[in-house]
Amino acid sequence: MEQLINYFNTETTENVAQYLLGMYLEHEAPAGKLGGYIVDCEAYLGPDDEAAHSYGMRNTPRVRAMYEKPGTIYLYTMHTHLILNMITQPEGVPQGVMIRGIEPAEGVEQMILNRHGRTGAAISDGPGKLVEALGITRELYGESIFTSSLHLIPEKRRTPKQIDALPRIGIPNKGIWTQRPLRYVVHGNPYITNQRKVLIEENNGWRK
Repeated sequence: MEQLINYFNTETTENVAQYLLGMYLEHEAPAGKLGGYIVDCEAYLGPDDEAAHSYGMRNTPRVRAMYEKPGTIYLYTMHTHLILNMITQPEGVPQGVMIRGIEPAEGVEQMILNRHGRTGAAISDGPGKLVEALGITRELYGESIFTSSLHLIPEKRRTPKQIDALPRIGIPNKGIWTQRPLRYVVHGNPYITNQRKVLIEENNGWRK
């Protein structure tokens, strides 16, 4: 964990986003442990990034967590769905990574219940879906991804065979920020948002 915390404290947000691919995300929920591997995420680069909530150093009660220390959990609502983000830079530098998709590994039956019976990739191949599947609630806002009931477990991390860098999803009319390749995915994984079946690889894109 110390190495992971140091990575958040010293690396660029883009590097942290790529390092998070394959990282194990676990929620110790009331119904039991729910967890999976991060396969799809997006970097948001703060004051200069027109798509970031902290663009222009915007600082409102809604985004206060973005200005806190690395590993702070930032949750916000989009189209009624709660979205999970992790802060990736030192305090006062509002940058972070949004988690778009996870490959379920533990507590899958409970995740299916949380997702009202949806199975397969539909359990967690989108940012709102994975939050619902893992039973993440607003009470985790401002907590730490290293020490709270929602946390990363680096010892369980898997290694992608290949990482693809793509434009972020749903970022229209933001100039250069619309097309910048700030979305990172595990190539060939079925739990990527809008994944085409023909691109799914054996072993879901993992080295082992």
